[in-house]
Amino acid sequence: MAKAKVAAKPTVKKYSNYINGEWVKPQSGEYFDNVNPADTSDIVGRFPLSNADDVNSAVEAAKNAATRWRRTPAPKRAEILFNLAEILRDNKDEFTTQMTREMGKVTKEAGGDVQEAIDCTYYTAGEGRRLHGFTTPAEMPNKFAMAVRQPVGICGLITPFNFPMAIPSWKLIPALVCGNTVVLKSGEDVPLSSLNLIKACEQAGIPKGVVNLVNGARDAGAALVENHDVRLISFTGSTTTGRVIAERCAHDNKIVSLEMGGKNAIIVMDDADVDNAVEGSLWGAFGTSGQRCTASSRLVVHKKIYKKFCEKLVEKVKKLRVGNGLDPRTDVGPVINQAQMEKILGYIDIGANQDKATLAVGGNRLTKGDYGKGFFIEPTVFTNVKPTMRIAQEEIFGPVTCVIPFSTLDEAIDIVNGVAYGLSSAIYTQDVNQAFYAMQELYTGICYVNSATIGAEVHLPFGGTKGTGNGHREAGTQVLDIFSEWKSLYIDYSGKLQKAQIDEVEI
Repeated sequence: MAKAKVAAKPTVKKYSNYINGEWVKPQSGEYFDNVNPADTSDIVGRFPLSNADDVNSAVEAAKNAATRWRRTPAPKRAEILFNLAEILRDNKDEFTTQMTREMGKVTKEAGGDVQEAIDCTYYTAGEGRRLHGFTTPAEMPNKFAMAVRQPVGICGLITPFNFPMAIPSWKLIPALVCGNTVVLKSGEDVPLSSLNLIKACEQAGIPKGVVNLVNGARDAGAALVENHDVRLISFTGSTTTGRVIAERCAHDNKIVSLEMGGKNAIIVMDDADVDNAVEGSLWGAFGTSGQRCTASSRLVVHKKIYKKFCEKLVEKVKKLRVGNGLDPRTDVGPVINQAQMEKILGYIDIGANQDKATLAVGGNRLTKGDYGKGFFIEPTVFTNVKPTMRIAQEEIFGPVTCVIPFSTLDEAIDIVNGVAYGLSSAIYTQDVNQAFYAMQELYTGICYVNSATIGAEVHLPFGGTKGTGNGHREAGTQVLDIFSEWKSLYIDYSGKLQKAQIDEVEI
Protein backbone atom coordinates (compact mmCIF):
# COMPACT_ATOMS: atom_id res chain seq x y z
CA MET A 1 0.00 0.00 0.00
CA ALA A 2 1.44 3.34 -1.04
CA LYS A 3 2.25 5.82 1.67
CA ALA A 4 0.24 9.01 1.74
CA LYS A 5 2.17 12.02 0.53
CA VAL A 6 2.93 14.68 3.11
CA ALA A 7 2.58 18.21 1.81
CA ALA A 8 5.91 19.98 1.79
CA LYS A 9 6.18 23.09 3.87
CA PRO A 10 6.41 26.22 1.75
CA THR A 11 9.90 27.60 1.40
CA VAL A 12 10.44 30.70 3.50
CA LYS A 13 11.86 33.52 1.41
CA LYS A 14 15.08 35.24 2.46
CA TYR A 15 15.30 38.98 2.02
CA SER A 16 18.26 41.35 1.82
CA ASN A 17 19.43 44.77 2.90
CA TYR A 18 19.48 47.53 0.30
CA ILE A 19 22.83 49.31 0.23
CA ASN A 20 24.28 51.48 -2.54
CA GLY A 21 21.58 50.45 -4.99
CA GLU A 22 22.06 46.71 -4.48
CA TRP A 23 20.26 44.03 -2.50
CA VAL A 24 22.94 42.47 -0.33
CA LYS A 25 23.20 39.76 2.31
CA PRO A 26 24.05 40.69 5.92
CA GLN A 27 27.77 40.62 6.59
CA SER A 28 27.19 38.44 9.64
CA GLY A 29 25.26 35.90 7.58
CA GLU A 30 22.55 35.89 10.26
CA TYR A 31 18.81 36.26 9.74
CA PHE A 32 15.68 36.56 11.88
CA ASP A 33 12.14 35.34 11.25
CA ASN A 34 9.35 37.80 10.52
CA VAL A 35 6.36 36.11 12.18
CA ASN A 36 2.65 36.64 11.61
CA PRO A 37 1.31 37.73 15.05
CA ALA A 38 -2.07 36.16 14.27
CA ASP A 39 -0.48 32.79 13.51
CA THR A 40 3.08 32.24 14.71
CA SER A 41 3.43 29.14 12.51
CA ASP A 42 3.30 31.49 9.50
CA ILE A 43 6.78 32.83 8.75
CA VAL A 44 6.41 35.85 6.48
CA GLY A 45 10.10 35.85 5.60
CA ARG A 46 13.66 35.79 6.91
CA PHE A 47 15.38 39.13 7.13
CA PRO A 48 18.98 40.22 7.73
CA LEU A 49 20.07 40.55 11.33
CA SER A 50 22.28 43.51 10.54
CA ASN A 51 25.26 44.59 12.63
CA ALA A 52 27.47 47.67 12.74
CA ASP A 53 29.34 46.58 9.59
CA ASP A 54 26.12 46.60 7.57
CA VAL A 55 25.10 49.95 9.00
CA ASN A 56 28.49 51.50 8.34
CA SER A 57 28.41 50.27 4.73
CA ALA A 58 25.00 51.86 4.29
CA VAL A 59 26.20 55.14 5.78
CA GLU A 60 29.25 55.11 3.50
CA ALA A 61 26.98 54.64 0.50
CA ALA A 62 24.82 57.54 1.63
CA LYS A 63 27.94 59.65 2.12
CA ASN A 64 29.19 58.95 -1.39
CA ALA A 65 25.82 59.81 -2.91
CA ALA A 66 25.25 62.97 -0.89
CA THR A 67 26.84 65.59 -3.15
CA ARG A 68 25.17 64.36 -6.32
CA TRP A 69 21.74 64.21 -4.72
CA ARG A 70 22.15 67.60 -3.01
CA ARG A 71 23.02 69.16 -6.36
CA THR A 72 20.03 67.57 -8.10
CA PRO A 73 17.51 70.41 -8.48
CA ALA A 74 14.69 70.10 -5.96
CA PRO A 75 11.98 70.02 -8.67
CA LYS A 76 13.80 67.07 -10.26
CA ARG A 77 13.96 65.28 -6.92
CA ALA A 78 10.24 65.94 -6.60
CA GLU A 79 9.51 64.36 -9.99
CA ILE A 80 11.13 61.12 -8.84
CA LEU A 81 9.11 61.20 -5.63
CA PHE A 82 5.92 61.77 -7.60
CA ASN A 83 6.78 58.61 -9.56
CA LEU A 84 7.23 56.86 -6.22
CA ALA A 85 3.73 57.88 -5.15
CA GLU A 86 2.32 56.41 -8.36
CA ILE A 87 4.09 53.10 -7.72
CA LEU A 88 2.80 52.95 -4.15
CA ARG A 89 -0.71 53.66 -5.39
CA ASP A 90 -0.53 50.94 -8.04
CA ASN A 91 0.64 48.37 -5.49
CA LYS A 92 -1.62 49.40 -2.62
CA ASP A 93 -3.64 46.17 -2.41
CA GLU A 94 -0.57 43.92 -2.35
CA PHE A 95 1.22 46.06 0.22
CA THR A 96 -1.93 46.17 2.36
CA THR A 97 -2.31 42.38 2.49
CA GLN A 98 1.37 41.89 3.29
CA MET A 99 1.20 44.49 6.05
CA THR A 100 -1.77 42.79 7.70
CA ARG A 101 0.05 39.46 7.56
CA GLU A 102 3.23 40.74 9.22
CA MET A 103 1.75 43.31 11.63
CA GLY A 104 -1.76 42.03 12.38
CA LYS A 105 -3.88 45.16 11.98
CA VAL A 106 -7.16 44.62 10.16
CA THR A 107 -7.07 45.00 6.39
CA LYS A 108 -9.03 48.26 6.37
CA GLU A 109 -6.55 49.87 8.75
CA ALA A 110 -3.57 48.48 6.85
CA GLY A 111 -5.01 49.99 3.69
CA GLY A 112 -5.23 53.32 5.47
CA ASP A 113 -1.58 52.95 6.49
CA VAL A 114 -0.47 52.44 2.89
CA GLN A 115 -2.72 55.28 1.76
CA GLU A 116 -1.05 57.57 4.28
CA ALA A 117 2.30 56.79 2.64
CA ILE A 118 0.78 57.53 -0.78
CA ASP A 119 -0.72 60.81 0.43
CA CYS A 120 2.52 61.83 2.14
CA THR A 121 4.54 61.17 -0.98
CA TYR A 122 2.22 63.07 -3.31
CA TYR A 123 1.98 65.99 -0.89
CA THR A 124 5.68 66.21 -0.07
CA ALA A 125 6.73 65.85 -3.70
CA GLY A 126 5.04 69.21 -4.23
CA GLU A 127 7.50 70.79 -1.82
CA GLY A 128 10.20 70.27 -4.43
CA ARG A 129 8.87 73.46 -6.01
CA ARG A 130 8.02 75.10 -2.69
CA LEU A 131 11.13 74.82 -0.52
CA HIS A 132 10.53 78.44 0.29
CA GLY A 133 13.03 80.74 1.91
CA PHE A 134 12.53 84.47 2.25
CA THR A 135 13.99 87.84 1.34
CA THR A 136 14.35 90.77 3.69
CA PRO A 137 15.65 94.34 3.44
CA ALA A 138 19.37 94.63 4.11
CA GLU A 139 20.84 97.22 6.47
CA MET A 140 23.30 98.59 3.92
CA PRO A 141 22.69 100.27 0.56
CA ASN A 142 23.24 98.23 -2.60
CA LYS A 143 22.96 95.01 -0.67
CA PHE A 144 20.48 92.12 -0.98
CA ALA A 145 19.63 89.68 1.83
CA MET A 146 17.79 86.40 1.81
CA ALA A 147 17.56 83.01 3.55
CA VAL A 148 17.35 79.60 1.89
CA ARG A 149 17.12 76.00 3.02
CA GLN A 150 20.00 73.57 2.63
CA PRO A 151 20.12 69.80 3.27
CA VAL A 152 21.26 68.47 6.62
CA GLY A 153 23.34 65.60 5.22
CA ILE A 154 23.02 61.91 6.06
CA CYS A 155 19.83 61.09 7.95
CA GLY A 156 19.31 57.96 10.05
CA LEU A 157 15.65 56.95 10.34
CA ILE A 158 14.51 54.51 13.02
CA THR A 159 10.87 53.48 12.81
CA PRO A 160 8.41 51.37 14.88
CA PHE A 161 6.05 48.51 14.12
CA ASN A 162 2.61 50.06 14.45
CA PHE A 163 2.50 52.05 11.20
CA PRO A 164 4.91 50.08 9.03
CA MET A 165 4.68 52.22 5.91
CA ALA A 166 3.13 55.51 7.01
CA ILE A 167 5.75 56.43 9.60
CA PRO A 168 8.78 55.54 7.41
CA SER A 169 7.27 57.66 4.63
CA TRP A 170 6.76 60.60 7.01
CA LYS A 171 10.51 60.62 7.56
CA LEU A 172 11.92 59.34 4.28
CA ILE A 173 10.07 61.51 1.78
CA PRO A 174 10.72 64.91 3.44
CA ALA A 175 14.37 63.97 3.94
CA LEU A 176 14.73 63.17 0.25
CA VAL A 177 12.90 66.22 -1.10
CA CYS A 178 15.17 68.43 1.00
CA GLY A 179 18.23 66.84 -0.64
CA ASN A 180 19.44 64.51 2.10
CA THR A 181 20.59 60.92 1.75
CA VAL A 182 19.11 58.32 4.04
CA VAL A 183 19.70 55.10 5.96
CA LEU A 184 16.44 53.53 7.17
CA LYS A 185 16.48 50.97 9.99
CA SER A 186 13.16 49.14 9.73
CA GLY A 187 11.05 48.04 12.69
CA GLU A 188 12.18 44.48 13.38
CA ASP A 189 8.61 43.19 13.61
CA VAL A 190 7.57 44.68 10.25
CA PRO A 191 10.55 44.61 7.87
CA LEU A 192 8.57 43.64 4.77
CA SER A 193 6.57 46.87 4.67
CA SER A 194 9.74 48.97 4.86
CA LEU A 195 11.29 46.78 2.20
CA ASN A 196 8.27 47.32 -0.06
CA LEU A 197 8.67 51.06 0.37
CA ILE A 198 12.37 50.93 -0.52
CA LYS A 199 11.76 48.64 -3.52
CA ALA A 200 9.31 51.24 -4.76
CA CYS A 201 12.04 53.88 -4.32
CA GLU A 202 14.36 51.76 -6.44
CA GLN A 203 11.69 51.33 -9.11
CA ALA A 204 10.99 55.07 -9.11
CA GLY A 205 14.59 55.78 -10.11
CA ILE A 206 16.10 57.19 -6.93
CA PRO A 207 19.88 57.03 -7.56
CA LYS A 208 22.00 54.41 -5.83
CA GLY A 209 23.23 55.30 -2.38
CA VAL A 210 20.58 57.95 -1.81
CA VAL A 211 18.25 55.52 -0.01
CA ASN A 212 19.59 52.58 2.00
CA LEU A 213 17.78 49.98 4.12
CA VAL A 214 19.19 47.88 6.94
CA ASN A 215 17.04 45.36 8.78
CA GLY A 216 17.68 44.17 12.28
CA ALA A 217 17.19 44.83 15.96
CA ARG A 218 18.58 47.24 18.55
CA ASP A 219 22.23 46.68 17.63
CA ALA A 220 21.59 48.03 14.13
CA GLY A 221 19.75 51.04 15.52
CA ALA A 222 22.52 51.75 18.02
CA ALA A 223 25.17 51.54 15.29
CA LEU A 224 23.23 54.05 13.21
CA VAL A 225 22.96 56.46 16.13
CA GLU A 226 26.67 56.16 16.93
CA ASN A 227 28.01 56.54 13.39
CA HIS A 228 29.87 59.86 13.27
CA ASP A 229 28.93 60.58 9.65
CA VAL A 230 25.21 60.54 10.40
CA ARG A 231 24.12 64.14 10.93
CA LEU A 232 20.50 63.56 11.98
CA ILE A 233 18.52 60.85 13.73
CA SER A 234 14.74 60.76 13.40
CA PHE A 235 13.20 58.27 15.82
CA THR A 236 9.66 57.12 16.56
CA GLY A 237 9.19 54.74 19.49
CA SER A 238 9.13 54.60 23.26
CA THR A 239 10.04 57.55 25.46
CA THR A 240 12.65 55.47 27.28
CA THR A 241 14.50 54.58 24.08
CA GLY A 242 14.12 58.09 22.72
CA ARG A 243 15.87 59.57 25.73
CA VAL A 244 18.79 57.16 25.33
CA ILE A 245 19.07 58.13 21.66
CA ALA A 246 19.02 61.83 22.54
CA GLU A 247 21.85 61.34 25.04
CA ARG A 248 23.97 59.47 22.50
CA CYS A 249 23.29 62.03 19.77
CA ALA A 250 24.44 64.81 22.09
CA HIS A 251 28.02 63.47 22.01
CA ASP A 252 28.28 64.21 18.27
CA ASN A 253 26.00 67.25 18.35
CA LYS A 254 23.61 65.43 16.02
CA ILE A 255 20.22 66.82 15.20
CA VAL A 256 17.64 64.53 16.78
CA SER A 257 13.90 64.42 16.19
CA LEU A 258 11.88 62.32 18.63
CA GLU A 259 8.29 61.15 18.36
CA MET A 260 7.56 59.06 21.44
CA GLY A 261 4.80 57.93 23.78
CA GLY A 262 1.32 59.13 24.59
CA LYS A 263 -1.40 58.75 27.21
CA ASN A 264 -4.23 60.38 25.33
CA ALA A 265 -7.60 61.30 26.76
CA ILE A 266 -11.09 62.07 25.54
CA ILE A 267 -13.24 64.43 27.63
CA VAL A 268 -16.95 63.62 27.41
CA MET A 269 -19.07 66.49 28.71
CA ASP A 270 -22.58 66.04 30.11
CA ASP A 271 -24.09 67.72 27.03
CA ALA A 272 -22.27 65.42 24.59
CA ASP A 273 -23.98 63.11 22.12
CA VAL A 274 -23.30 59.99 24.17
CA ASP A 275 -23.69 57.53 21.31
CA ASN A 276 -21.25 59.52 19.18
CA ALA A 277 -18.79 59.75 22.07
CA VAL A 278 -19.01 56.01 22.74
CA GLU A 279 -18.42 55.20 19.07
CA GLY A 280 -15.40 57.50 18.94
CA SER A 281 -14.03 56.11 22.17
CA LEU A 282 -14.48 52.56 20.91
CA TRP A 283 -12.31 53.01 17.85
CA GLY A 284 -9.97 55.45 19.51
CA ALA A 285 -9.18 52.87 22.17
CA PHE A 286 -9.22 49.64 20.18
CA GLY A 287 -8.26 50.55 16.61
CA THR A 288 -4.93 48.90 15.73
CA SER A 289 -5.48 46.88 18.93
CA GLY A 290 -4.66 50.03 20.89
CA GLN A 291 -1.14 50.06 19.44
CA ARG A 292 -1.14 53.72 18.48
CA CYS A 293 0.74 56.54 20.15
CA THR A 294 -2.54 58.46 19.74
CA ALA A 295 -4.80 55.73 21.20
CA SER A 296 -7.65 56.91 23.43
CA SER A 297 -6.41 55.14 26.53
CA ARG A 298 -8.23 57.46 28.98
CA LEU A 299 -11.90 58.38 28.77
CA VAL A 300 -12.65 61.28 31.11
CA VAL A 301 -16.43 61.31 31.49
CA HIS A 302 -18.73 63.74 33.32
CA LYS A 303 -20.32 62.22 36.43
CA LYS A 304 -23.84 63.08 35.22
CA ILE A 305 -23.55 60.67 32.28
CA TYR A 306 -20.81 58.38 33.62
CA LYS A 307 -23.00 55.33 34.28
CA LYS A 308 -24.86 55.65 30.99
CA PHE A 309 -21.62 56.06 29.04
CA CYS A 310 -19.94 53.07 30.72
CA GLU A 311 -22.92 50.80 30.09
CA LYS A 312 -23.07 51.71 26.41
CA LEU A 313 -19.31 51.38 25.98
CA VAL A 314 -19.12 47.96 27.63
CA GLU A 315 -22.04 46.75 25.53
CA LYS A 316 -20.24 47.83 22.34
CA VAL A 317 -16.91 46.34 23.40
CA LYS A 318 -18.50 42.95 24.02
CA LYS A 319 -19.59 42.87 20.39
CA LEU A 320 -16.13 43.53 18.94
CA ARG A 321 -14.77 40.58 16.94
CA VAL A 322 -11.17 39.66 17.73
CA GLY A 323 -9.28 37.67 15.12
CA ASN A 324 -6.93 37.52 12.16
CA GLY A 325 -6.83 40.88 10.44
CA LEU A 326 -7.15 39.21 7.04
CA ASP A 327 -10.67 38.10 7.98
CA PRO A 328 -13.04 40.88 6.88
CA ARG A 329 -15.26 40.18 9.91
CA THR A 330 -12.46 41.06 12.35
CA ASP A 331 -12.63 44.32 14.29
CA VAL A 332 -9.54 43.92 16.50
CA GLY A 333 -6.44 41.99 15.47
CA PRO A 334 -3.58 40.57 17.55
CA VAL A 335 -0.92 42.55 19.36
CA ILE A 336 2.48 42.52 17.77
CA ASN A 337 4.53 39.94 19.71
CA GLN A 338 4.93 37.85 22.85
CA ALA A 339 6.77 40.50 24.85
CA GLN A 340 4.17 43.16 24.11
CA MET A 341 1.35 40.76 24.97
CA GLU A 342 2.94 39.98 28.33
CA LYS A 343 3.44 43.68 29.05
CA ILE A 344 -0.23 44.43 28.32
CA LEU A 345 -1.45 41.51 30.43
CA GLY A 346 0.83 42.75 33.21
CA TYR A 347 -0.85 46.15 33.14
CA ILE A 348 -4.27 44.52 33.22
CA ASP A 349 -3.19 42.69 36.34
CA ILE A 350 -1.92 45.97 37.84
CA GLY A 351 -5.23 47.66 37.09
CA ALA A 352 -7.30 44.94 38.71
CA ASN A 353 -5.13 44.01 41.69
CA GLN A 354 -2.83 46.93 42.46
CA ASP A 355 -4.89 49.92 41.36
CA LYS A 356 -8.14 48.19 42.43
CA ALA A 357 -10.05 49.55 39.44
CA THR A 358 -13.16 47.74 38.21
CA LEU A 359 -12.51 45.39 35.32
CA ALA A 360 -15.74 46.02 33.41
CA VAL A 361 -15.04 43.86 30.35
CA GLY A 362 -12.19 41.86 28.81
CA GLY A 363 -8.88 41.39 30.54
CA ASN A 364 -7.88 37.98 29.21
CA ARG A 365 -5.63 36.45 26.62
CA LEU A 366 -7.61 34.45 24.07
CA THR A 367 -6.19 30.94 23.59
CA LYS A 368 -8.93 28.61 22.33
CA GLY A 369 -8.75 27.25 18.77
CA ASP A 370 -6.92 29.46 16.31
CA TYR A 371 -6.45 32.11 18.98
CA GLY A 372 -3.78 29.88 20.51
CA LYS A 373 -1.58 30.42 17.47
CA GLY A 374 -1.35 34.17 17.98
CA PHE A 375 -1.12 37.06 20.42
CA PHE A 376 -4.75 37.92 21.06
CA ILE A 377 -6.07 39.92 24.02
CA GLU A 378 -9.69 40.78 24.70
CA PRO A 379 -10.54 44.48 24.36
CA THR A 380 -10.46 45.66 27.97
CA VAL A 381 -12.23 48.46 29.84
CA PHE A 382 -11.54 49.57 33.40
CA THR A 383 -14.09 51.76 35.20
CA ASN A 384 -13.99 53.61 38.54
CA VAL A 385 -10.46 54.68 37.68
CA LYS A 386 -8.66 57.44 39.57
CA PRO A 387 -6.34 59.79 37.62
CA THR A 388 -3.32 58.79 39.73
CA MET A 389 -3.59 55.04 39.10
CA ARG A 390 -0.79 53.46 37.08
CA ILE A 391 -3.17 52.37 34.32
CA ALA A 392 -4.22 56.03 34.01
CA GLN A 393 -0.65 57.37 33.98
CA GLU A 394 1.55 54.91 32.06
CA GLU A 395 1.44 54.03 28.38
CA ILE A 396 0.12 50.47 27.94
CA PHE A 397 0.08 50.37 24.12
CA GLY A 398 -2.59 47.72 23.84
CA PRO A 399 -6.37 47.19 23.72
CA VAL A 400 -6.95 48.67 27.18
CA THR A 401 -8.74 51.87 28.17
CA CYS A 402 -9.90 53.32 31.49
CA VAL A 403 -12.90 55.51 32.29
CA ILE A 404 -12.33 58.34 34.77
CA PRO A 405 -15.19 60.43 36.25
CA PHE A 406 -15.06 64.23 36.68
CA SER A 407 -17.32 67.08 37.82
CA THR A 408 -16.15 70.27 36.08
CA LEU A 409 -14.40 71.07 32.80
CA ASP A 410 -11.40 72.52 34.63
CA GLU A 411 -11.09 69.28 36.60
CA ALA A 412 -11.22 67.29 33.35
CA ILE A 413 -8.54 69.45 31.77
CA ASP A 414 -6.30 68.97 34.81
CA ILE A 415 -6.76 65.19 34.47
CA VAL A 416 -5.87 65.25 30.78
CA ASN A 417 -2.79 67.41 31.36
CA GLY A 418 -1.74 65.50 34.47
CA VAL A 419 0.45 62.88 32.76
CA ALA A 420 4.01 62.79 31.45
CA TYR A 421 2.87 62.94 27.83
CA GLY A 422 1.16 65.49 25.60
CA LEU A 423 0.39 64.04 22.20
CA SER A 424 -3.35 64.04 21.54
CA SER A 425 -6.56 65.04 23.31
CA ALA A 426 -10.25 65.36 22.49
CA ILE A 427 -13.48 66.75 23.83
CA TYR A 428 -17.07 65.78 23.04
CA THR A 429 -19.49 68.65 23.67
CA GLN A 430 -22.22 70.64 21.94
CA ASP A 431 -21.15 73.86 23.65
CA VAL A 432 -18.83 75.87 21.39
CA ASN A 433 -17.54 77.91 24.34
CA GLN A 434 -16.48 74.80 26.21
CA ALA A 435 -14.85 73.42 23.08
CA PHE A 436 -12.76 76.55 22.48
CA TYR A 437 -11.80 76.80 26.14
CA ALA A 438 -10.63 73.18 26.11
CA MET A 439 -8.67 73.68 22.89
CA GLN A 440 -6.87 76.56 24.57
CA GLU A 441 -6.10 74.82 27.86
CA LEU A 442 -5.27 71.25 26.78
CA TYR A 443 -1.47 71.04 26.55
CA THR A 444 -1.14 68.59 23.70
CA GLY A 445 0.21 68.78 20.17
CA ILE A 446 -3.11 67.64 18.69
CA CYS A 447 -6.66 68.34 19.83
CA TYR A 448 -9.97 67.09 18.42
CA VAL A 449 -13.53 68.25 18.98
CA ASN A 450 -16.28 65.60 18.75
CA SER A 451 -13.82 63.05 17.40
CA ALA A 452 -11.43 60.54 18.97
CA THR A 453 -7.74 61.16 19.58
CA ILE A 454 -6.54 59.06 16.63
CA GLY A 455 -5.86 60.00 13.04
CA ALA A 456 -3.63 62.42 11.16
CA GLU A 457 -3.62 64.32 7.89
CA VAL A 458 -0.37 64.73 5.99
CA HIS A 459 -0.76 68.50 5.47
CA LEU A 460 -0.97 69.23 9.22
CA PRO A 461 1.93 69.05 11.70
CA PHE A 462 2.00 65.93 13.88
CA GLY A 463 3.72 65.66 17.25
CA GLY A 464 3.40 66.31 20.94
CA THR A 465 4.61 68.08 24.05
CA LYS A 466 6.39 67.01 27.25
CA GLY A 467 7.46 63.33 27.21
CA THR A 468 6.01 62.80 23.75
CA GLY A 469 8.64 64.70 21.79
CA ASN A 470 11.45 67.24 21.73
CA GLY A 471 9.76 70.13 19.96
CA HIS A 472 9.84 68.95 16.34
CA ARG A 473 6.82 68.12 14.20
CA GLU A 474 6.36 65.60 11.43
CA ALA A 475 4.05 66.03 8.39
CA GLY A 476 2.85 69.35 7.03
CA THR A 477 5.45 71.83 5.85
CA GLN A 478 6.78 71.99 9.40
CA VAL A 479 8.62 68.70 8.84
CA LEU A 480 10.95 70.56 6.46
CA ASP A 481 12.46 72.29 9.48
CA ILE A 482 13.72 68.89 10.69
CA PHE A 483 15.38 67.87 7.44
CA SER A 484 16.83 71.21 6.33
CA GLU A 485 18.96 73.95 7.83
CA TRP A 486 18.81 77.66 7.17
CA LYS A 487 21.50 79.55 5.31
CA SER A 488 21.47 83.38 5.26
CA LEU A 489 22.85 84.98 2.10
CA TYR A 490 24.17 88.55 1.70
CA ILE A 491 24.90 89.94 -1.76
CA ASP A 492 26.72 93.24 -2.15
CA TYR A 493 26.13 94.61 -5.67
CA SER A 494 27.79 98.02 -5.22
CA GLY A 495 30.99 96.93 -6.92
CA LYS A 496 33.15 98.45 -4.19
CA LEU A 497 33.94 97.95 -0.53
CA GLN A 498 31.28 99.46 1.69
CA LYS A 499 32.26 101.13 4.95
CA ALA A 500 29.83 100.45 7.78
CA GLN A 501 27.75 103.49 8.67
CA ILE A 502 27.05 102.27 12.17
CA ASP A 503 29.25 102.06 15.24
CA GLU A 504 28.00 98.69 16.44
CA VAL A 505 30.55 95.91 16.72
CA GLU A 506 30.08 93.31 14.00
CA ILE A 507 29.67 89.66 15.01
